[in-house]
Amino acid sequence: MTSLWTREELEQATGGRFMQAGLSHEPPVHSISGVSIDTRSLQPGDLFIALMGDNSDGHAHIRAALDMGAAAVLAHDAPGTPDPRILLVPDTMNGLRALAQAARARFTGRMVAVTGSVGKTTTKDMLRLCLSTCGPTHAAEASYNNHWGVPLTLARLPRDAAFCISEIGMNHPGEILPLATLVRPHCAIITTIGSAHLGHMGSLDAIAREKASLLLALPTGAIAIVPDDAHGMDLIKQAAGRSHATVWSCGLKADSSARITDLSTGPDGSDFTLRLASGQAPETVTVHLAAPGTHLVRNAASALAACAALGADLAPAAAALAAFRPGRGRGALSTLCGGTITLLDESYNASSASVRAALDVLRHIPAQRRIAILGDMRELGDFSTSEHGALAEPAAMSADLVFCCGPHMKTLFEALPPARQGAWTQTASTLAPLARAALRAGDAVLVKGSLGSRMRDIIAELEAMPAHAPSSEGAV
Repeated sequence: MTSLWTREELEQATGGRFMQAGLSHEPPVHSISGVSIDTRSLQPGDLFIALMGDNSDGHAHIRAALDMGAAAVLAHDAPGTPDPRILLVPDTMNGLRALAQAARARFTGRMVAVTGSVGKTTTKDMLRLCLSTCGPTHAAEASYNNHWGVPLTLARLPRDAAFCISEIGMNHPGEILPLATLVRPHCAIITTIGSAHLGHMGSLDAIAREKASLLLALPTGAIAIVPDDAHGMDLIKQAAGRSHATVWSCGLKADSSARITDLSTGPDGSDFTLRLASGQAPETVTVHLAAPGTHLVRNAASALAACAALGADLAPAAAALAAFRPGRGRGALSTLCGGTITLLDESYNASSASVRAALDVLRHIPAQRRIAILGDMRELGDFSTSEHGALAEPAAMSADLVFCCGPHMKTLFEALPPARQGAWTQTASTLAPLARAALRAGDAVLVKGSLGSRMRDIIAELEAMPAHAPSSEGAV
């Protein structure tokens, strides 16, 4: 297998130097097969980077990493006996960024950057399926989209990759452009512009401006894929103009550059036609998604539009999407209690737009009753009350019974009709047994909330239910 990094490349990229154990010792590091920042997932042959976090310091795990087979360690402090596998640098975070810059500089393929308030990871996963039909494709693992996740994705970029997909997120103003400048994409996707992080950003215009800053890193003539109903389209086009890039609109509107037509949706998935009016010649492809939700259709359309922007063959890319399945916590469908209860797992995160989308999926799942279990949406600041309260109507329309946890979700719960109120508690852990006790055979249940709401506690409680659910007779 081709090495990811050699000893010489590590030293040259970071400006660091490997420790010497003595004149009689030949340094053992010759090549690196991977990059890790966590000993729990470290593989033999990896470079372990000892990052310092708010609550942890990777330097405390250097010995464990070496004992587990790490080929090298990037550190800025190595107390104890010198080890020739330790590469000393002034700062490990800067060392990781330097590796990312070196990896991007040697990359000869095509780079795509994905940002948006909702749907970044799903669109990235779809795009990875599509582009893999055209060549080796590297993408961020999970939601590696922040100040360490983006450079880690680049540092892991294989030498022979034809495509790379980088997910770029933000919580505060000014976070996207530095990451985009590191990534230097050939194509950009904005999935959505919504109210996520509204408390930090202050307005939807501010969010649109921040998302649009991704386009400032595009080269002249590049293409950005943007929803045709995006808030702040003028701001997006201004950013595109500054970088001399082109904006392709994507969605259901008749004048969209990438237009979704012939849409058919159901509980088992969606079928649609994508008509691309932009590019050298118009193209049309048919798409089948084995996962329900119009929001997933939009994600798939954006992924295919990016493929077209990169010159990829659309027919195999569209066919590859039939294999897409939502990830755990991101819309995965499964069953509980011997198949008698359907679980829609949206527990990873939540915003107003994604909660509405998940409720719409729940509404179309065949069931005797539909149950929504909702946790707080975080980072909304002064907008928390209004954003949560506005979800009461779609929740009542989609669910027969609604359970809520968290101080902000109390607003939604109290706005529901009494017949729709299941229970409200302060935390997910206290709500879990109440929701579990209410479930009956024939139910479909949605679990959704921001990561900090710990909705995984509820998923764990539900997955621990016995094989046979209580009868639906006499259910609330």
